[in-house]
Amino acid sequence: MSNTAVSFKNVRKSFNGATNHAIDNLSFDIPEGEFVTILGTSGSGKTTTLKMVNRLIEPDAGEITVYNQSVEAFDVNQLRRKIGYVVQQIGLFPHYTIEKNIGAVPELLGWEKARITQRVQELMELVQLPYEEYATRFPRQLSGGQQQRVGVARALAANPDIMLLDEPFGAVDAITRKELQAQIKNLHQRLEKKTFLFVTHDINEAFALGTKVMIMREGNLDQFDTPENIIRQPKTAFVKQLLDTVYAEEEIWRKYR
Repeated sequence: MSNTAVSFKNVRKSFNGATNHAIDNLSFDIPEGEFVTILGTSGSGKTTTLKMVNRLIEPDAGEITVYNQSVEAFDVNQLRRKIGYVVQQIGLFPHYTIEKNIGAVPELLGWEKARITQRVQELMELVQLPYEEYATRFPRQLSGGQQQRVGVARALAANPDIMLLDEPFGAVDAITRKELQAQIKNLHQRLEKKTFLFVTHDINEAFALGTKVMIMREGNLDQFDTPENIIRQPKTAFVKQLLDTVYAEEEIWRKYR
């Protein structure tokens, strides 16, 4: 029986001035090793859900656990060092080399220099940025897609069991985005037992990457299942509407081929 990496039980969250809950009685379990994409329109609660896992946002009610331990039981900094976090605005340190950017968290954790260097070399190879060529470069010397790969490598540096990715490819061009999607999917498959939670508003991205897809609407969970099961049996009118947008786009492209 697989371990549960992340669990939400009756979680609620409201923000000041809002009439509705941003997250309303949300419950789900994510088994270890899944690549879960979180899909929904703006304001559906995707990013709020993601940020509650590493306590960037605190819930008003309910319980969130990571490997069966309440996130509230962790020191918040300790928790965040255990969970990789990648966002669209990559946030690399501009005056650090690529090697120093990737090694920042292990250095903070007190790793020995030789161990940090070995880990940086492994990760740069993993994200297809050869160490000899890129280690001494600075972020401004890389393309947007290369910077995103450095961001992923940095998030993986301390070998976290869970990776949170908040629309990481939203700011890059369509061709680069496709390449990064292929790389992140391959990366997950190579990293045994790593659990990825990936927020996106792009339905094609969600269904291409996710081993399971979580579809959110107005702080609630409309459906959480494999891509195949959702396509075959959409459970709500909203899910069906999302799928219909894909079918409509396919008709447009077929028309002009």
